[in-house]
Amino acid sequence: MPRGVPKAGFRMTKNRIASGGAPIVPQTVHAPVVESRFTINQRFGFVSDMVMMLARGDQASVVVTGPGGLGKSFTVTKALADIGMTDVSLVDDFAVGSTLNSKKSFRVIKGYSTPKGLYRTLYENREGVIVFDDCDSVLKDPTSLNLLKGALDSYSRRIISWRADMRDEELPTSFEFKGRVVFISNLASTQIDQAIITRSMAVDLTMTNDQKIERMRHLLDSGEFMPEFDMVHKVDAMNLIDSLKDSVKELSLRTLIQVTKIRKSAGSNWRNLAEYTICG
Repeated sequence: MPRGVPKAGFRMTKNRIASGGAPIVPQTVHAPVVESRFTINQRFGFVSDMVMMLARGDQASVVVTGPGGLGKSFTVTKALADIGMTDVSLVDDFAVGSTLNSKKSFRVIKGYSTPKGLYRTLYENREGVIVFDDCDSVLKDPTSLNLLKGALDSYSRRIISWRADMRDEELPTSFEFKGRVVFISNLASTQIDQAIITRSMAVDLTMTNDQKIERMRHLLDSGEFMPEFDMVHKVDAMNLIDSLKDSVKELSLRTLIQVTKIRKSAGSNWRNLAEYTICG
């Protein structure tokens, strides 16, 4: 690349130290939200439809991307539960000796996973549904990506292999994967390996502030959000957040939960306290 030409995705700052020719500090340019002809609530509906297709075995994988704290995980797990699948994420929830139908179960994996850990997860859930929820390490590591490509391929038999030194007698060096995978990520869809995207049905839930407010109001009206709180308190909190939406540090359901609790407990000064808390 010629000298002085900025890399793609960055713009150069105008200031330069004249005497020393100091390096120019790049600034990340954030891509604007691309408008869709489908509303944000329609797109969340598509998530439910795709996950139900996956649960029935009609699709190997689904990728759900978008900002955190607006119901991606809830929508996915609710769709799986609605179609009759059992959440086996916590083994302690089940009695010793109980029999689980692996084809009718799903497991949520959060946090970090090594490639070896991913191989074990795929093997142990080779007939069920795996939900990788904000477990972006599996989407970035080259070895993990190769394992996932095998798991999500369109061949009639999806064989996954680990030919390195296994040192684990419980795991075979290869197996057939008949399961399905859901990826939930706060990453932009463009940041996810296209080999994963092309093997999956994908929904981009990137939103403007107005769309975030629309989604939050939809969940509020459904009656499923914070049912233990008075609707008057929730609506007052929602209206305050709407009026401050361009100043709020984090526009999400977590913010609505926080302000609703303040509305309930802080008395007549709740608006000032809430504004200070969410805007700084």
